[in-house]
Amino acid sequence: MRHSIVAGNWKMHKNAQETSAFLNELVNELPNDKEVEIIVAPPFTNLLIATQQLEGTNIGVAAQNMHQAEGGAFTGEISADMLTSIGVDIVILGHSERRQYFKETDGTLASKVDTALRHKMRVIFCVGEELKDRECKQFQNVVYYQLKDALFHLPKQAWENIVIAYEPVWAIGTGETATPEQAQEMHQFIREQIAHQYDQNVANNTSILYGGSVKPDNAKEIFSKPDVDGGLIGGAALNPKDFSAIVSAI
Repeated sequence: MRHSIVAGNWKMHKNAQETSAFLNELVNELPNDKEVEIIVAPPFTNLLIATQQLEGTNIGVAAQNMHQAEGGAFTGEISADMLTSIGVDIVILGHSERRQYFKETDGTLASKVDTALRHKMRVIFCVGEELKDRECKQFQNVVYYQLKDALFHLPKQAWENIVIAYEPVWAIGTGETATPEQAQEMHQFIREQIAHQYDQNVANNTSILYGGSVKPDNAKEIFSKPDVDGGLIGGAALNPKDFSAIVSAI
């Protein structure tokens, strides 16, 4: 069901002690009257700490990645069963950094999505174009094929557990800036592609988050766009006051 979501992707930040201190502060900072789903995604080593510490709160916990296999000789990897066994039932897949640095393909990601759904997990699936795609006017094609190759094999009912996060990779840490209008353009395009593949009801019920350097000073304008349902937050998610301010902007 489509609703507002603010998810904080911590990436490779915060040890166990820092995680505990951060979560204590975050619980005290967050507004209590917001109808928004709040999610944090710590590193694997801190997921159990987070699920235990956040039990009874309105903050969910997501993993930043997982392997597509049920188990086996995959040194250093984490399975869906390992995550769900500690209470983690949300996973981020397809993040631009996973695609860039670890060469994850849409075929691999399709398998990961299938595994996550088989374990009744929710998936925050990331799509987005690089600067070269934007400059040569291929950005919509790039995002379309990321959706098609990794998600459009799914049956309609599976989309109840899919959230899309659009990342303009060209506007993250490059000095370039994506405008709220550019964010809305791509979110609308993504919703149109889902409607074309399935139907308008599926599209209208899919939450689409913006992942392009959302900060407290630009969150309200970005979130005011009709097809933007929240944010996948990077750097600002590492500061409890900033993250709380972004939640308040919904």
